[in-house]
Amino acid sequence: MQTGQGPEQGARPAPEMSPAGTTTVRVIGAAAIVLAASMVFQNAMFGWAEPPGYGDPIQDVFAWHAQNQVVVAIAVGQEALHLPLLLGFLTGLQVLVARRGGAGAGWSRLAVAAGATYMAVAALYAVLWIGAVLPAAELTGPSPTFELAWRMHAAAFALTLPALGTTVIGAALAAHASGLTPPWQRSLGVAGGSLAIIAGAASLAIADGSAWLFVGLPGLAAWIVWLLATGIRLVRARAADRPDGLRTPKRA
Repeated sequence: MQTGQGPEQGARPAPEMSPAGTTTVRVIGAAAIVLAASMVFQNAMFGWAEPPGYGDPIQDVFAWHAQNQVVVAIAVGQEALHLPLLLGFLTGLQVLVARRGGAGAGWSRLAVAAGATYMAVAALYAVLWIGAVLPAAELTGPSPTFELAWRMHAAAFALTLPALGTTVIGAALAAHASGLTPPWQRSLGVAGGSLAIIAGAASLAIADGSAWLFVGLPGLAAWIVWLLATGIRLVRARAADRPDGLRTPKRA
């Protein structure tokens, strides 16, 4: 136990590392920040464009897509950007956990696997969305093919929720176990991830327009906040003299 006035109990300082590793860690933190910012922009754009719900009449869905192809194009392009950002961040987190003694290594591996699954399903979600918006530019009304693509797009979105929830929980537990984040971030990640998993259990209902979707949305918000907070901590990482590249965080 240290003498004198130490940090507040339960709080952990920003991680410290060798000068050689500082740049890499800051890049990992920057990836988290850019990913969170892109997700905030994406959701703000949807709020402005007022997209149809999954339970809305197919005629309204078709009309919206016919008028908002640019919005869909931007959103799909962002999903392509999210893939390298998310997998790069999660892989970098796994490396950091290993460097800090391996505490939380199992959780970090879970996060990488779940993140890869999440992005695979999100890619299907984006592809099916493209399949829905392109016919809307050429047809005068919804066809059976358009409706099928939209329904499958909705189902793919619903199935991203449990994969995202598992990713959030794994990343939050791994980062906290290795001393990278304070307890409140662990609690935020576990709570938000759990809500996403619970919502994902009702994937069929969500794809049909159920309000169960709103159970998972707080989980998405928690993920964005967790990413921002973690990214900022990593970007602010300090250099240390210890040759193994990382210093154990001080405790009161």
